[in-house]
Amino acid sequence: MATKVLVVDDEKNIVQLARLYLNKEGYEVESAHDGADALKKAKSIRPDLIILDIMMPEMDGLAVTKELRKTSNVPIIILTARSDDVDRVVGLEIGADDYVTKPFNPRELVARVKAVLRRTAQEAPRQAVLETNGLRLDTASREVTLDGAQITLRAKEFDLLTAFMRYAGTVLDRERLLQLVWGADYYGDTRTIDVHVAWLRDKLGDARGVKIETVWGVGYKLVVNSDAAEES
Repeated sequence: MATKVLVVDDEKNIVQLARLYLNKEGYEVESAHDGADALKKAKSIRPDLIILDIMMPEMDGLAVTKELRKTSNVPIIILTARSDDVDRVVGLEIGADDYVTKPFNPRELVARVKAVLRRTAQEAPRQAVLETNGLRLDTASREVTLDGAQITLRAKEFDLLTAFMRYAGTVLDRERLLQLVWGADYYGDTRTIDVHVAWLRDKLGDARGVKIETVWGVGYKLVVNSDAAEES
């Protein structure tokens, strides 16, 4: 599955230039021309990276970045036409991963995209322990407990549950799960995901308020029901 990049700029020629060079490198490109549309697209298509212009009418790129960072860690490269450092510094402080100054060399933009994606993919997970509704996963000891009772998982079952818990509430398609759990070099059948999900569901049993939900035609997501924990 191609890496998806969302390009946001009110100048359509900039969007087309970025699309041309990113497409050549194999990236799938979606576009938006204002801040409000950018937020909608980010939520609906879940891009792997966002290229975001700062100077846009109504809702600028800094406001969009702040809003995105409330719920998402998607890598963001900001575009700025200003010659001073203010926008760049502010953008990085509120959560952008990199910046490119306009006018830019499109080859440099592509290089920045590759570098940010490579860096974010290699970053170590911030949380060593993931926990929700009595389900606790320790990535260091590779132990899983449910309400204090240990659950024995196969290696890939553990890695699969780790992916689900890190991306709780996010729909993960089978290709993405293969990449996260089996690695980018794995060329096996995506049906192995379905088999491992079935095993994992069986191991979790009646975990209260935690469910691996099938999203038909797409993949799976971990659904956490906080009300279930409170009722019990």
